[in-house]
Amino acid sequence: MKIAKKILVALLVVFIGMQFFGPDRNVTDATDYVAAFEADTQPSAEVKVLLQNTCYDCHSNNTEYPWYSNISPVSYWIDEHIEHGKEELNFSDWANYSDKKKDHKLEELVEEVEEGEMPLKEYTWIHSEAHFTNEQKELLINWAKEARTRYQVVQTQD
Repeated sequence: MKIAKKILVALLVVFIGMQFFGPDRNVTDATDYVAAFEADTQPSAEVKVLLQNTCYDCHSNNTEYPWYSNISPVSYWIDEHIEHGKEELNFSDWANYSDKKKDHKLEELVEEVEEGEMPLKEYTWIHSEAHFTNEQKELLINWAKEARTRYQVVQTQD
């Protein structure tokens, strides 16, 4: 019993200590962190809301953090999702992508949404506004397909 108590106390000390350290926050002071992307792809107001509610937290340089993200080890878990999301697609870096890469990223967006892979289930558990209705899903996919045509035309002209 004494060993179990010592282990429990040690785990509690580690847990408390973890609260003083955590990953860096994915927050920018810029209010236009996705301006180049939105100017380039021209989403409707409804699509902008969908992107903001379902994509930008993990796929841009600015995340709206929920209160529980301040608690370790949850903060590390969230940070891992954000880092992976930004590696796959970062809307804040859109201006740095080639037209070919932009086309490919939009193609992947369509595939992920069609297959129900995005947004992540873990994200929708906590963010009820991130659930797509069939109409919203179709709207987002149609917008992305239309936006892709701009890059495909540019590529054929090069």
